Amino acid sequence: MNASIPALLAAVIGRDLRLALRHGADTLGAVLFFILAGALFPLALGPSPELLRRMAPGIVWVCALLAALLPLDRLFGSELEDGSLDQLMLSGLPPALVALAKMVAHWLTTGLPLLVAAGPLAIMLGLPLPVLPILLGGLALGTIVLSLIGGMAASVVLGARRGGVLLPLLVLPLATPALIFGAAALDAAQTGLSWTPDLELLGAFLAGALPLCPLAAGAGLRAAVE
Repeated sequence: MNASIPALLAAVIGRDLRLALRHGADTLGAVLFFILAGALFPLALGPSPELLRRMAPGIVWVCALLAALLPLDRLFGSELEDGSLDQLMLSGLPPALVALAKMVAHWLTTGLPLLVAAGPLAIMLGLPLPVLPILLGGLALGTIVLSLIGGMAASVVLGARRGGVLLPLLVLPLATPALIFGAAALDAAQTGLSWTPDLELLGAFLAGALPLCPLAAGAGLRAAVE
């Protein structure tokens, strides 16, 4: 591998992190949405601790999925508008690696803060403390999957009319397996069943998405700039 490729990859990730720190509204908005959406469920379901504890796995995962969608429409859109996407495509990085760098930056600025906020939200919903490591481990895998699938979908609708409407319609069905496996692992842990098969399936889903999503996203970026 060309020795400059890792340096270029790190430079693109660092650039996106600096932009995210400079304009932190997307990250803050995603975290606040995650917490506020989760806080609405006790109001809708009632104060029953048993009901909230049983519903907590699905609540946390659905809120995380929806919150991860919020910054996706600008993942590549802002670069396409100001012309910097053309410069990224001419930087020497293959389009798939450009897409991968943007996905990594999305996870660091969205998935990682959601992971930090998940613990307090789960405790608020009455999730037992012993299962919190399983929740965080599953969310760590799941949020990476969401960034990969979201980045792929964002590149596919790049430049399309009503792309912001199409984006959730693409992401939500593709992310459903991650939601099912992650919530099932947490539910199994609460009931005393084996939770490792569900996390293993989630890891297998991540292993499949890791090479495929950047390749598909790179093809989408190439088509958008041509």
